[in-house]
Amino acid sequence: MPTRCVWCGNDPLYIDYHDREWGVPLHDERRLFEMLCLEGAQAGLSWLTILKKREGYRQAFANFDIEIVSNFSPAMVTSLTANPAIVRNRLKIASVVNNARVVSEIKNQYGSLDNFLWRYTDGVTIHNSWHSHEQIPTQSDLSVHMSKDLKKLGGKFIGPTICYALMQSIGMVNDHITSCFRYQQLRDSTAV
Repeated sequence: MPTRCVWCGNDPLYIDYHDREWGVPLHDERRLFEMLCLEGAQAGLSWLTILKKREGYRQAFANFDIEIVSNFSPAMVTSLTANPAIVRNRLKIASVVNNARVVSEIKNQYGSLDNFLWRYTDGVTIHNSWHSHEQIPTQSDLSVHMSKDLKKLGGKFIGPTICYALMQSIGMVNDHITSCFRYQQLRDSTAV
C-alpha cells in the first residue's frame, strides 16, 4: 500500500481525488472554474463534503460553463438554495454566478483563466518539501496576491486560504508531503 498524505484518510472518494487530481497541473478552463467554485463552496466545511456533492454542483451549474453560469438570474440563484445536491448557502451560490462574471472579465483581460492563474507561478509548479502535514501553510504570499487581485475584479469567496487551496488543487503548488508516493511522481512529471 503506497504512503499517502494523511488528510485523505480511508474514504475511497478522497483517496481517488488525492491520487488522481490533487496537485496535478490543470489548464482546462471549465475545470479551473469548477475548482475555483468548489474551493469557495468548501469554506467552513470539509473538502470531503464538497467532493460528495461535486456531481450535484456540475448539474446545478451547467457543468461549470462560464458563459451559461454568468447569465443565471436571481430567480435561478433562489431556486438553487432548495437544491440538496449542493451546499444551500445563498451567498456561496450567488458567488458562483458572480465569479463566472468575474472570470468572463478575466478572459477579456488575460485571454483565459488559465493565463490569469498560472502567471502567479510563471507557469510552473512550485514544489515544496514538507515532511509533515503540519508544516503545510494555509496561505502564501502568492495566494494573498491572487486573492487581492480577484477581489479587485469583484470576486467573492476567494480569500487567501481559498486561493492557496486552489493553487494546491490545480497543481500550481505541489504540497504532497515528501513521503507521499505522489510527491515525486508530480515532481518528475512537471520537471522543466
